[in-house]
Amino acid sequence: MDQYDQGIIAALRLDARQSTSALARQVNLSRSAVADRLKKLEQSGVIQGYRVSVRASAASDVSAYFEIEHNQKSCQLMAQKLRLYPELQSCHGISGQIDLLLLVRAPSMQRLHSIREQIESWDEVTKITTHVVMNEWF
Repeated sequence: MDQYDQGIIAALRLDARQSTSALARQVNLSRSAVADRLKKLEQSGVIQGYRVSVRASAASDVSAYFEIEHNQKSCQLMAQKLRLYPELQSCHGISGQIDLLLLVRAPSMQRLHSIREQIESWDEVTKITTHVVMNEWF
């Protein structure tokens, strides 16, 4: 990835719905060059998709981080299985003792608990730790 690809990704992180023309203006490339780069970034898996990210309501929604340890050979296998839950906002493989770090946004504490219990029941999960988000500043 060169500076143009990095610029395109940075711009998309701010607004993934912006047009190719708007991206082209921001990174000083032609519209067709940006379209080609977007296609290559998508095909290579650097850009894995575009999604709507809805800010959780402080009044009713609950957010938490799950730390997961598992006995699978590949974190990617676990990540594929975890995609079943639309409440999972992100899934990161991290260094250290923990294998995966998940951000969960659920409509209620009951739903959060239900998701946790379901994941914890999987044979390949050896440990799950939950950190409930108490406040979110940005």
